[in-house]
Amino acid sequence: MKNALIFGVTGQDGAYLSKFLLDKGYNVFGTFRRTSHKCFESLDQLQIFDQVNRIKADVTDASSIQSAIRQSQPDEIYNLAAQSFVGASFQQPILTADITAIGTLRVLDALKENASDAKFYQASASEMFGNSPGIKDENSSFKPRSPYGTAKVFAHQTVNHYREAYNIFACCGILFNHESSFRGIEFVTRRISWNLARIKFKKIEKFTLGNIHARRDWGFAGDYVESMWLMLQQDKPDDYIVATGESHSVEEFLTLASEYAGLGDWHDFVEIDESNMRPTDIDELIGDSSKAREQLGWKPKMKFNDIVKHMVEYDMNYFKLRIKQFGN
Repeated sequence: MKNALIFGVTGQDGAYLSKFLLDKGYNVFGTFRRTSHKCFESLDQLQIFDQVNRIKADVTDASSIQSAIRQSQPDEIYNLAAQSFVGASFQQPILTADITAIGTLRVLDALKENASDAKFYQASASEMFGNSPGIKDENSSFKPRSPYGTAKVFAHQTVNHYREAYNIFACCGILFNHESSFRGIEFVTRRISWNLARIKFKKIEKFTLGNIHARRDWGFAGDYVESMWLMLQQDKPDDYIVATGESHSVEEFLTLASEYAGLGDWHDFVEIDESNMRPTDIDELIGDSSKAREQLGWKPKMKFNDIVKHMVEYDMNYFKLRIKQFGN
């Protein structure tokens, strides 16, 4: 049985990846920062909480990283730990860099010293490309437009350096936006589905959004974690774009979600608030995953409309159940 260590197991991707690896017969270890049980909500909902070996560790603390590696004796390490909300990176650029950029360096350095034979996966991000023109592939240039994107570029290039300099089997998955009902409410897709459910059940009358014209390549997180695993099963390490090849605007997501919620025209209850706008934003991100499809045999399964429906139904059911149980 192989051991897998996931840095950042409590997030959306960490939960889905844990379930995927457990189904593959792995012994899964996952690190977490917070002590509140609520941070394990996604693991609970996937009914795998008791199957994941949880280790308290923080990628800003080198000694805790080393301890996690020694405890888990991993065959594979997946670094999903990050301050991943782009908007917050403008308010907390130093923290974002410490976690997302230097945190990756700390993990790689600990791997080199304590588990150099382990295979390593790094969660890179489409935000690294910024507003570089056209459909993005593995050869597209990086022009980040946020502290988050800049931190991810540092981490990405550091992984490439460690792969070349120390012969570490290290891969970067450049995953474009991938959503699910486990997304944090601060992310625009979940902000939409969550607040539409609140409106439907009379909790609020209106909510605000920022740039609804931004276009993104949205896939389903449960599909994307398979690509992470596939990268580490190859004969040689490499980097891969993981995307659907389609882009949709925030407004399209909102329109469709409002229809699924049975609320009609979103203009009646959504206001555009400039305070929700980022200082610098990206007009469109769309990825070419031909390499991943051809070399890994990976492809996305859930379509855009189904992702929107999945998220709306989840949040609607949450409030329906809450009202049934507690009356509010």
